[in-house]
Amino acid sequence: MGTPPPILIIACGALAREILALCRANGWQHVDLRCLNADLHNKPKLIAGKVQEKIASYRDRYDQIFVAYADCGTGGDIDRVLKETGIERLPGAHCYSFYSGEFRFKQFSEQEPGTFYLTDFLAENFDRIVIGGLGVDDYPELLDDYFANYRRVLYLSQTEDDRLLKKARVAAQTLGLEFEHHHCGYGELELSLKSQVLKFE
Repeated sequence: MGTPPPILIIACGALAREILALCRANGWQHVDLRCLNADLHNKPKLIAGKVQEKIASYRDRYDQIFVAYADCGTGGDIDRVLKETGIERLPGAHCYSFYSGEFRFKQFSEQEPGTFYLTDFLAENFDRIVIGGLGVDDYPELLDDYFANYRRVLYLSQTEDDRLLKKARVAAQTLGLEFEHHHCGYGELELSLKSQVLKFE
């Protein structure tokens, strides 16, 4: 068996650690990763254009490309970009849904529509992405405006890390919301990546 052709994954920076861990665990030495800044989630209308630029910059170097983004609040813009290229992406509307699985995520959403979700990445980077990214550090009064309709923080963890669990609890306290934790692992992120790598090989 020869060396499999290189595969490029274009991903949200919020998934970088998890994708690299899966590559190591599965021995995917032929998989390359290029990430866009996770801060783009505070400006979702920019994501599709950045994904398009990244695809264009690497299209002549890779025959096989996969986009590790869900819709991520783009209102279908990512899908419109990918339809032109024939490139596939991760399933679902958000990383929360493919980590937990669509069925379980629907249950969470129906149980409490006013849920603010955290992943390992968001728990680790809560102050920078949420507090700093929304300007709450400079204007604390914005906290109530942004989170008035939320009732709980639900931490969907990828790893069993007491440090991140503590940070997630602190995030909930900062927002003045109830806290729940469900360990999901990599969920459909792992299944989707495995499916793409096997398809390309």
